[in-house]
Amino acid sequence: MTEMTIESLNIKLPLDETFYGKTITTGICKQPVTGEIFLGKLGFEGDGVADHKHHGGHDKAVCVYSLDHYPYWEQALEMKMPVAAFGENFSVSNLDEDEVCIGDIFKVGSAIVQISQPRQPCRTLAARYGRSDLVKMVVESGYTGFYFKVLREGMVKKVDKLVLMESDPESITVSFANHIYHHDRMNREGVEKVLAVTALSYSWTESFLELKKRCQ
Repeated sequence: MTEMTIESLNIKLPLDETFYGKTITTGICKQPVTGEIFLGKLGFEGDGVADHKHHGGHDKAVCVYSLDHYPYWEQALEMKMPVAAFGENFSVSNLDEDEVCIGDIFKVGSAIVQISQPRQPCRTLAARYGRSDLVKMVVESGYTGFYFKVLREGMVKKVDKLVLMESDPESITVSFANHIYHHDRMNREGVEKVLAVTALSYSWTESFLELKKRCQ
């Protein structure tokens, strides 16, 4: 696996943003920062979310998205993508959802983090770009990014590398989990494979337990 590099470290506290005439309280329009920032169990100092039901918390402390996907979206949306276009904390290079696995542990700066689940696109993201179909587009592309939980707090800065420390033994990629959740929900074997990942976030564990019931 190629080391992922943080090309932009982005934070912002929630405030009222107006997208295409609609005002939403959100922290999605994150801005790049320089220098070291403290990463705690609930995320970066100076960062926050407004929708605590779907974002943030221990399992979703850091949102990660690949700059490698930006050209795809610039063509699909016919626009230049802004900084932190998907509301991510880490805009990284060399990220491939087909290679990284839920449960993989990385060192970044002096912190240690672990992939907990794929990022799920939300209505706020769709509102930001005035595209009601954007959630569907992200799901179909597979370019979702993912979330980290923080195993050890520490200081992080732009250009730090995400160095793989430990691969999860179940080897369930972010792409595989996305495929089962969004496209193959009656695949009992696939559902059980995802559930075997002990690092899977609480919310995704609950969702996959529901899928398992439906498969019986």
